[in-house]
Amino acid sequence: MTRNKDLNDSPNNNDRYDVVVVGGGAAGLSAALVLGRSRLRTLVVDAGEPRNTPSAHMQGFLTRDGMAPAEFLELGREEIARYGVELVRDRAVDVTRGDGFAVSLAGGRTVRARRLIVTTGLRDELPEVPGVAERFGRDVLHCPFCHGWEVRDERFGVLATSPMSVHQALMVSGWSDDVTLFLHTVAEADLSDDDLRRLAAAGVKVVPGEVAGLRIEDDRLTGVRLADGTVHDRSVVFVAPKAVPQTGLMERLGAELQDTPFGAYPVVDPTGRTSVPGVWTAGNAMGFAEQVVHASSGGYRAAAAIAGDLIMSDLDAAIAE
Repeated sequence: MTRNKDLNDSPNNNDRYDVVVVGGGAAGLSAALVLGRSRLRTLVVDAGEPRNTPSAHMQGFLTRDGMAPAEFLELGREEIARYGVELVRDRAVDVTRGDGFAVSLAGGRTVRARRLIVTTGLRDELPEVPGVAERFGRDVLHCPFCHGWEVRDERFGVLATSPMSVHQALMVSGWSDDVTLFLHTVAEADLSDDDLRRLAAAGVKVVPGEVAGLRIEDDRLTGVRLADGTVHDRSVVFVAPKAVPQTGLMERLGAELQDTPFGAYPVVDPTGRTSVPGVWTAGNAMGFAEQVVHASSGGYRAAAAIAGDLIMSDLDAAIAE
């Protein structure tokens, strides 16, 4: 059986690994930790673009509540290094299947792996409203479970970009009694009678009209400005970014994808195994709602499944010989 201690001792196998993990966020590092502890030679390819970069802190992760995302990732890198896992700062630009997988990196190197985990996550496309991108992760937010406690009881605005924004307004009303839904690009006629009844029951004020920008004073959000010039005092605005899954490598491998309201993601089993033999995924690469704690758990599950898969595969090969 090929183990990392054997490959590390061979000068001819510098670019051959048991597993290559594409993506160095929570899912990828968690998977790498388990793989390293399983004595599998593992490489993490990290492009250095975590989704939660705009956030000063992450919340809701037991024992890590309030930790800065950058600190969390740095601790993860230190932990995987203890088990001989390698990490390269580079971007995977192509992958082919043959005898295992050949992963081409932007820097010109090609690495080979017996198994592959893709944890490339997704990219958030924000509404094109002046001030939204600049304030995102500060007082322009998207998830009440991530940030609701920190801004509780403030004056909330919700920027509607689809009828689903009604659901977001209803959800954030659990953290504040002062919520205004700015319809922006959504027509009043698009709201159902049930929507209107629920918004009224939650005490959410509905304001029609396009949002032209945010009012910022002393580096703080203080209001939402409509196209007609009126300004509504608000100190927090919730938005719903458009999720853009980073599925390029999966598409090159021919993985089966399924459409969801938040984009197309690989079809997976409970361990994150895709339709491509030997390829797993975890984190936001497999779904929109994977928070850091879910991504870490998914990385663990995928790595444990791969370790078992390699053990059984090697045993079957030995029996066949």
